Amino acid sequence: MNITIYDVAREANVSMATVSRVVNGNPNVKPVTRKKVLATIERLGYRPNAVARGLASKKTTTVGAIIPDVSSIFFAELARGIEDIATMYKYNIILSNSDQNKDKELQLINTMLEKQVDGILFMGGDITEEHVNQFQSSSVPVVLAATFDESETIPSVNIDYEAAAYEATKFLIDQGNDHPAYVTSQDGTLINKLKFAGYTRALKESGATVNEDYVVEGDYSYDSGIEAAEQLLSHDKKPAAIFVASDEMALGVIHGIQDKGLNVPGDIEVFGFNNTRIATMVRPTLSTIVQPMYDIGAVAMRLLTKYMNKEDVSEKKVVLPHRIIERDSTNRK
Repeated sequence: MNITIYDVAREANVSMATVSRVVNGNPNVKPVTRKKVLATIERLGYRPNAVARGLASKKTTTVGAIIPDVSSIFFAELARGIEDIATMYKYNIILSNSDQNKDKELQLINTMLEKQVDGILFMGGDITEEHVNQFQSSSVPVVLAATFDESETIPSVNIDYEAAAYEATKFLIDQGNDHPAYVTSQDGTLINKLKFAGYTRALKESGATVNEDYVVEGDYSYDSGIEAAEQLLSHDKKPAAIFVASDEMALGVIHGIQDKGLNVPGDIEVFGFNNTRIATMVRPTLSTIVQPMYDIGAVAMRLLTKYMNKEDVSEKKVVLPHRIIERDSTNRK
């Protein structure tokens, strides 16, 4: 049998309004009465109904987080940053996987609103006009994390992906590799377009033109990295260096190279992107772009709390710093 607020009020010989004030931390309750009500709550094992409280206060203290794949190391670290800040501000998280499917993403946004969340954190792929329209018509604030809205109308937290890819490619060129290959993703998201723009800018600066044979599309998975390595190594002139758009694919690239009896970095240098935990687990350890995934999640959650609590927001488009970390998959000079 569920214990209700009525049961607590009857046992403590107080009104239901008094019990509600105690549960919600209202200071306008006498200390003696508060102590009696809390003792009764503990004795009966009463658990306040969060939905009912939300209906009364018009706040559910829940946030919806829509993530492409929570099993991904990249998004798992983002989710941890979100969760830690949410806990600090006493919000609960409703987490959903979208599989980077547009129809599912739009459906999940509606589902979150039906659950009366106080705000939504969205991590996805291509932000379409439909997404933007749905975000703008939302009754609660929405913040994008590691996701770009080309119209720049939705608050977001990211790094400068074009600059990061440029610096990674230039690093390999400065190592003496005249034309690094590039393993990217086949999805047409703005982030991938920005990474490719950074890659091509570095090549053009060095006087090289993009060799289409040296640009291979994967799907951010380990297996697609192995396949990309096999494709690149099938050319008569093999690349001396490969820049890969994610660490997980880079791990596949390294193993694909090693499966062919070649050495990393002796024969081919490999450079990743994100600095996830696997960058230090693979051998050789992976040189990569440090994208602060945890910080992106934490800052996005904090930005959302500002909107939910109607605090002043000085910058709705937050760009966090990135950097290069050099490890053993590239030759040290």
